Amino acid sequence: MAKKKRTPWFLWPFVALWDLISWILQLTGRLVAIILGLVFMIIGVLLTVTLIGAIVGIPLIIFGFLLLIRSLF
Repeated sequence: MAKKKRTPWFLWPFVALWDLISWILQLTGRLVAIILGLVFMIIGVLLTVTLIGAIVGIPLIIFGFLLLIRSLF
């Protein structure tokens, strides 16, 4: 029986984000995930340009980039 590795508490948010991205990828498929990642990145850039929307825009850019990377590899 294989022993499951435990994740340190300080890495849990990154593991949760990666699991969410994996779930979206499984649900939608690679091509749709790539398109979603690009759309999230474009919306994030547009929101960041307004400066007021930078609070939401920067995480959207990061999320879109991670989704794009996850769907490619």
